[in-house]
Amino acid sequence: MAGERFQSFGRATPAAKRTVAADTAIELMKSGKAKANGLLAYGNGRSYGDSCQNEPGSVVDMRSLNRIGAFNVETGLLEAKAGVLLSDIIAHAAPYGFFPAVVPGTQFVTLGGAIANDVHGKNHHRRGTFGCHVESLTLLRSDGRTYTCSATDNARLFAATIGGMGLTGLILSASIRLMRVPSLDIVETATRFADLGEFFELAEAADQANEYAVAWIDQLAGGHGRGRGLLLSGNHAEQGSHQASRAGSRLSVPVQPPFNVLNRPFLTAFNAAYRWKKGRSAEPRQTGYQGFFFPLDGVGDWNRLYGPKGLYQHQSVVPEHAARQAVPALLDAARRAGQGSFLTVLKRFGSIRSPGLLSFPRPGFTLTLDFPNRGDKTLALLGELDRITVAAGGAVNPYKDARMSADIFAASFPDWQRLEALRDPAFMSSFWLRTAKKLEMPRGRVEAAE
Repeated sequence: MAGERFQSFGRATPAAKRTVAADTAIELMKSGKAKANGLLAYGNGRSYGDSCQNEPGSVVDMRSLNRIGAFNVETGLLEAKAGVLLSDIIAHAAPYGFFPAVVPGTQFVTLGGAIANDVHGKNHHRRGTFGCHVESLTLLRSDGRTYTCSATDNARLFAATIGGMGLTGLILSASIRLMRVPSLDIVETATRFADLGEFFELAEAADQANEYAVAWIDQLAGGHGRGRGLLLSGNHAEQGSHQASRAGSRLSVPVQPPFNVLNRPFLTAFNAAYRWKKGRSAEPRQTGYQGFFFPLDGVGDWNRLYGPKGLYQHQSVVPEHAARQAVPALLDAARRAGQGSFLTVLKRFGSIRSPGLLSFPRPGFTLTLDFPNRGDKTLALLGELDRITVAAGGAVNPYKDARMSADIFAASFPDWQRLEALRDPAFMSSFWLRTAKKLEMPRGRVEAAE
């Protein structure tokens, strides 16, 4: 049964109607009986939009493929099935002094999902994307063949699968290279900045001096406080824990509230408290890795706080030369629309190129905003954010999206046809249907479809 268990994390799009177990899907593919557009891998449901949904077909529950295989404690090379969670990889490797080179904002993503979305973290300037650390992967396609893919073997499939949103086939397993660290703990420094101009002056130096750097913006602040925030930088502590703390939620939202809890009064109070707590001292402090990398993992089902209609996340990247104009314009657009973002995150992407064909990160600055789904009002704002981003020469992140137009996708990823050429014909997503497949239609048919 599908239901809420196979919904996207944003919960603004319908849950999957049909699901199939991983073993069943594998048998279908090996026997050549998989139907066109009938399958799409589903990891642990942490994608915000509909790139993890397949309206015309079924999603494949990959969580049964969750075994960690060989691990070289000298080199940090780890082999695992695609359904293994990053939290399990962290726990497995920590006693030997290793940690994933790149982690996103939650540890509850699968290995296959991290590859398919080519996730990034707070250290893109040092380590690039997750795909930069994938040595090889095994990919099952609907022709019944299993392909071993790497930078040298089946290289085109390898590049298309990293950041390919699960459209090239079923990732069965992967070999990744972890990073040696002195401990899991992080020495964190919080630096206040009064406005975005001050942040841009601080950002490059923070990247050069630290493994990790990310800024939190007080998106609701106006007047003299407009653009203020905290620059949080960090490095692994020389002395600290080598044991992963228990991966789980200390708190949870047990039921769905009938309305959006994250309203403006709440957000104003939260921002004030967060700014005070994190920014009350400029002195470095040692903290656990969970709080630094995965603060929201401590609250189970926190996405329910946005209300029964769910949330939209908008993540953009704009070139460095345009950021001083584009980032304030994005924040001003949200403020004018009267929409408050619970978490507003600004980071600097470095120049390390991903091996992935359609990877989102590129040199510049990336801004992430979360909005409760208020229907047409929110969709209009998101459309305006798209327009500002593309006009600045930037891109909108498809892995976080649930509504961008085909034209915005094409402007963000002009090489999308290269992925379409390598897409497995048995695999499709709701995202790909409303973007890439619309771009393939003659203009008259597109207008009729709309």
